[in-house]
Amino acid sequence: MLIFKKQITRQQVKSKYRKNLSCNFSKESKNYLVDTSAVINKFLQALVKKGITGKLIIPNAVMAELENLANKGVEEGFIGLEEIAKLHHQNQLKIHFHGARPGEMHIKFAKSGEIDALIRDLARKYKAVLITADLVQAKSSQAYGLKVLFLKPKIKKQKKGFWLFR
Repeated sequence: MLIFKKQITRQQVKSKYRKNLSCNFSKESKNYLVDTSAVINKFLQALVKKGITGKLIIPNAVMAELENLANKGVEEGFIGLEEIAKLHHQNQLKIHFHGARPGEMHIKFAKSGEIDALIRDLARKYKAVLITADLVQAKSSQAYGLKVLFLKPKIKKQKKGFWLFR
């Protein structure tokens, strides 16, 4: 007798594991640390508008990723750099840049989580709440015992019926 296991999609798996992630923050001053996904999804300005206060740590590894994307002409790199530049014009968060820039090994193994590990190490060092829109980063951070503020990224919908032929 064959037993067929129900096939589930990646989206269903992600949805299942998002359930116990916090998307709320307390308005008391704290240390917060952002990863690249939170910056390029434009969550920082939204958090400022909601009243987040304290110290915002931006890892130099995040800056390096944004600069790399911008140098390659990828729009998300410029979006992220603009988001961070806007933070200097508000008063409720103190902006700090910390940590090492990624080395050759981190860059080579970035897809394996090496740059995310640099970011988690900084969150641990500064006892900061990690702000991320990356589900794997959020779950890994939880596994390491870090506090996480997970912000679900908006999924860009493709227009139906529009095809581009070359």
